[in-house]
Amino acid sequence: MKDFKLLGAILLCMAVLFSGCGASNAVKGTGLGAGAGAALGAGIGAIAGNTALGVFIGAAVGGTAGALIGKKMDKQKKELEAALPDATIESVNEGEALKVTFDSGILFATNSSTVSEASRNALLSFAASLKGNPDTYIRIVGHTDNTGRIDYNQTLSEKRAQSVYDYLLYQGVNNSRITYEGKGIHEPVATNNTAAGRALNRRVEILIMANEKMIQEAHQGTLR
Repeated sequence: MKDFKLLGAILLCMAVLFSGCGASNAVKGTGLGAGAGAALGAGIGAIAGNTALGVFIGAAVGGTAGALIGKKMDKQKKELEAALPDATIESVNEGEALKVTFDSGILFATNSSTVSEASRNALLSFAASLKGNPDTYIRIVGHTDNTGRIDYNQTLSEKRAQSVYDYLLYQGVNNSRITYEGKGIHEPVATNNTAAGRALNRRVEILIMANEKMIQEAHQGTLR
């Protein structure tokens, strides 16, 4: 048990080291090999209050290939930050993946799973970025606060994730790249005891991850 705790502390320190000081994704991608990357991916999820995040993303590639993937993700991150000022764009998994978080209030009316008219321009820009960066997988995850019945929130989170999925398909993003699911109340990132915390928990997270083609090109040194 002591050894496990020590390993956890070491990995956490490494995460802080590589994520600090404004390090780019290209720098972060060189930091860890696959084994440590898997543990760190799970650690990032736990710190964020979302333990499934590391499972979705999997192990970091690491090394030179990881640096090339990180560089590619850095470029897309900047595109998304310019196109989606109301969304939160984060580098995760040692810079080899991105997490885009939309407040549900931006995308949907209260208790609705229909994408709002006001949010469609944002999703249109998001779809354009995805089509311009085709060698990635996208996972859409809906979340709610804990107000109301658990089963209602579960269904609402699933419907909201599906609505985003359907809209991206409508905009021409290939369905073979995208999966979706709802997590309901089960993965909060803030307390549900305050209005501000509940607002943070009502969200849609979209993970952008390298596909096999990108990883292969990174290993071959041909990824641009």
